[in-house]
Amino acid sequence: MLIRAYSSIWMIGGFALIIYMGHLYIIAMVVVIQIFMAKELFNLLRRAHEDKQLPGFRLLIWHFFFTAMLFVYGRILSPRLVNTVTSYMVLYRLVSSLIKYHMVICYALYISGFMWFILTLKKKMYKYQFGQYAWTHMILIVVFGQSSFIAASIFEGIFWFLLPATLIVINDIAAYIFGFFFGRTPLIKLSPKKTWEGFIGASISTIIFAFLLANVMGRSKWLTCPRKVALHT
Repeated sequence: MLIRAYSSIWMIGGFALIIYMGHLYIIAMVVVIQIFMAKELFNLLRRAHEDKQLPGFRLLIWHFFFTAMLFVYGRILSPRLVNTVTSYMVLYRLVSSLIKYHMVICYALYISGFMWFILTLKKKMYKYQFGQYAWTHMILIVVFGQSSFIAASIFEGIFWFLLPATLIVINDIAAYIFGFFFGRTPLIKLSPKKTWEGFIGASISTIIFAFLLANVMGRSKWLTCPRKVALHT
C-alpha cells in the first residue's frame, strides 16, 4: 500500500506539472508514450535469431514509425503547431518549412523505406520479413489511429485530454482500494487479483467523479479554451 501510494504521488505530481506547462509539453508526453507503446508491440513478434541475420532491419521498422508520425501529426496538427511555436523562432521556421513540403517529404520517406525493405530481402527469410512488414503497418494503424485524435483534442482544450486521463487514474485507484478491502470474487482468470467488488466499486466511483470533475473543470477557461496564438511575422 505504501509503495503504491508513494509511486502514485510522484506520477500524479509529474503529470500535473506537464499539464501546467501547457499544450506543447502534453503533446511531447503523448509522443513519448507512443514510442514506448510501439516498442512493446514491435517486440511481440520479434525473433532474435532471425534479426541477427538481418542487420539494420529493426532500424527500418523505426523508419516507418517516424515516417507515419510525421505524416499523421503534419496532417492533423500543422496549423495548431505553427501557432503554438510562434514564440520559438527556430522551431517556427523549422515547422513552417516542414509543413510547406509535408506531403513530398512523407512520400519520399515512405518510398525510400519500401525500397530499403525490398533491397534487404534475403532468401529463406521472406516469410519473417514480410510478416514483420505487415505487423509494423498494423501497429502504426493501432498506435496512430487513436493517439493522433488525442493530440488533436489537446489543442481544442486541455479539458478534453485531462478529464479522460484523470478518470482512468481514478478508476485504477478505486479498483485497487475496493479490491484490497472488499475483494472476494475473482473477476477473470488472466488476472487473478482482479475482483468483481473492485470492478463494481471502480465503475461507480468513476461515474460519480466524472460528473463532479466535468462540472469543476468545465468552469476553467484555461482548460476549455482552444490553443490560439497570433502568428508572428
